[in-house]
Amino acid sequence: MRFAALIFVSLLSLCEVALAQGFPSRPITMIVPFAAGGTSDVIARVVAEQMSAALGQPIVIENVAGAGGSIALARAARAAPDGYTIAIGNAGTSAATYTIYPNLTFTPDSFTPIAMVAKTFGIIALRKDFPAKSMQEFLSYAKGNPGKINLGHAGVGSSNFLICKSFVQAAGIDVTLVGYRGAAPALTDAIGGQIDGVCDAAASVAQPIIEKLVKGLVVGSTVRLANLQELPTSAEAGLPEFEAQGWNGLFAPKGTPPEIIARLNAAAKTAVESDAVKKRFADLSTVAPDTNEHAPEVLQQLVTRDVAKYGKLLEDGKK
Repeated sequence: MRFAALIFVSLLSLCEVALAQGFPSRPITMIVPFAAGGTSDVIARVVAEQMSAALGQPIVIENVAGAGGSIALARAARAAPDGYTIAIGNAGTSAATYTIYPNLTFTPDSFTPIAMVAKTFGIIALRKDFPAKSMQEFLSYAKGNPGKINLGHAGVGSSNFLICKSFVQAAGIDVTLVGYRGAAPALTDAIGGQIDGVCDAAASVAQPIIEKLVKGLVVGSTVRLANLQELPTSAEAGLPEFEAQGWNGLFAPKGTPPEIIARLNAAAKTAVESDAVKKRFADLSTVAPDTNEHAPEVLQQLVTRDVAKYGKLLEDGKK
């Protein structure tokens, strides 16, 4: 009986190795938890193009917006663990969401990390005709008009929502946060003057700031961004407590064979180290992971850290 069991396990392992060696044999779907045009979508498309070249199969982007990304990740968690459905997530969708939506059908353990693919920087940008020209003027205006300023974000649970919450808590102001189905629709309304500003990542909002479609107020970083040299850091703006450096990572459903995870991880590493991705990331004020940050374990550590970090931020915000 024990011998038969050992044979079964051995055959199963051989089958998994054979499956991984033939992977991928058809297109892969990458689920993006937001509308097209936002930070996660832009990063996903840039990385997917180079991963496709490395894997020899197309990676098809599927935008599934709603509920701060939880609809998309619920779908990803239900997918077959065969490597043909993966998802891109961030600190919002893959960490803070567990505090915001306590009755989710999935948990952090529903996913197997593949790789971190990008580091992002949060920015507060205002409509171009907003009366404040500096952080001091903005805070003075906000405190004199409690609840009247409205800032858009990509939906409750998104990384942009966390940028908003971090900023408001650090500033100690009362503003109205307006959720959208993605970063792009929020930014469109800020450009059009329908809302006062947005909490967004540099990948989405840097170019509109450069083109003076909106005006940058602050970047939640310790260093100025290369293509936004005039935009002050949080410390320079007088609000050092505002910190908004995030990440994007790829995930597969729990149970995906380690050999397939390794194949996807290698493709992701090749992608983010390519000249094409590095150039595009530079244009987006986004940074690729360091050489010691490619392993799936690093992404898992980020998820574990940020579940606790944003759980505390959001709970403190209710007090």
